[in-house]
Amino acid sequence: MKNVLVLLAILSLGFRGVAQNKQPNVIIIMMDDMGYGDTEPYGMTQIPTPSFNRLTREGTRFTHYNAAQPICSASRAALLTGCYSNRVGMTGALLPGDKRALNPDEETIAALLKNAGYTTGMFGKWHLGNKAPYWPTHYGFDTFYGIPYSHDIWNRDKDGTLITNKNDIRYTWPPLPLIEGDKIVDSITSKEKLSELATHLTEHSIRFIKQNKNKPFFLYLAHTMPHVPLAPSARFKGKSDLGDFGDEIMELNWSIGEILKTLDDEKLTDNTIVIVTSDNGPWLNYGDHAGSSGGFREGKSTSWEGGTRVPLWIRWPGKVEAGGINSMLMTNMDLLPSIVAATGAKLPKKPIDGINFLPVWLGKTTTDPREVFYYYFGKNNLEDIRYKHWKLVLPHSSATYSALHGKGGEGGKIGRVDAPMALYDLAHDPGESYDVQQNYPEIVKKMLELAEQARDDMGDDLTNREGKNRRKPATIN
Repeated sequence: MKNVLVLLAILSLGFRGVAQNKQPNVIIIMMDDMGYGDTEPYGMTQIPTPSFNRLTREGTRFTHYNAAQPICSASRAALLTGCYSNRVGMTGALLPGDKRALNPDEETIAALLKNAGYTTGMFGKWHLGNKAPYWPTHYGFDTFYGIPYSHDIWNRDKDGTLITNKNDIRYTWPPLPLIEGDKIVDSITSKEKLSELATHLTEHSIRFIKQNKNKPFFLYLAHTMPHVPLAPSARFKGKSDLGDFGDEIMELNWSIGEILKTLDDEKLTDNTIVIVTSDNGPWLNYGDHAGSSGGFREGKSTSWEGGTRVPLWIRWPGKVEAGGINSMLMTNMDLLPSIVAATGAKLPKKPIDGINFLPVWLGKTTTDPREVFYYYFGKNNLEDIRYKHWKLVLPHSSATYSALHGKGGEGGKIGRVDAPMALYDLAHDPGESYDVQQNYPEIVKKMLELAEQARDDMGDDLTNREGKNRRKPATIN
């Protein structure tokens, strides 16, 4: 009888272990300014990317995935809240003196998963609030280690030399703070210390995985590279044929490889959703220190495809197709509801703009859930609309990288051009080169109606529309 009781106890523990691991772990790895064409699976040459290639073999690669806006803070707000960033009052890229922050009333992916029993951790670049209590541990993350904004927002130049010119805005900026939880624990004050950051973020992520392997976890690893200034670590410096940029991509490839290896070693691979993407397109005026838009027009800080179209890999063995390629229109806002559906968590109480793509990920439908995407930029400018494979450009002023690019870490000039109304067929013209509005007046009419719906909902500064359903950010005192 005693032996029977022991056996039943062991079986009970085993069943509880299965129940505990029923919910999949979720890992989002976000690159900073990595363009559509910066890895081998998306067309890069002369940079070996075996870990990105592994994701391509073992998961699905998405080819029409867009960040909600082509700039840091706005894109990250959209990812974490499932909303157009202008809906929640987050636009542009926050600088040290900015008094805006993501409103804590907005429910992030981390908060939703934490409420569903997950342990949550973030390591890397936050960029949604400059001081406590507007840091990750107040938005659903149990753990945070990283920096508050981009690593070029410091009082130093590209080589790490202290700024002494009082007319340079960087002179007024503080040293780059390194944060753990709610406390500043160190400052990054040199190029050498900056070069260690990718390694430290990877090590913290691996430690988090190992510590939480027996319960569901959500890991958000927000790398700071390949945003300038580039700072590859000593182990990767000079390893590629494309200078510091190539070295940096190789280091990010290494980081992903270490995460995937940890999942393998801890036998977590099959029960973990791995999502790898970028916040926006490349900062092209930096020339050889910038990446590739993969042939799409322009780059970061523009609403052309090179600014918002970024790579996306999703791996979930046995669930998401291995070696798959998906050309459906998808955005970073769609990750939140899809993850919620995959984990059994609850959607936010407030309305969101993301759409559940889980049936697509699982191969249960071939119909694209999303037909429309609004390209907002600036404070609240509706600059373009995507409807299926059509893109309507609305008249606006745009940055352009057609001027001379920089070299060796120096930024080239960024020009301005007036973009007139134009219609592009992205199925036949992904480079947005040939205006076909005269051929398809019915499509233009349909898309102008969609523009009016967006203006009524979220407003549009270009037409002086306020919008009915915008929410306010938090204000830092």
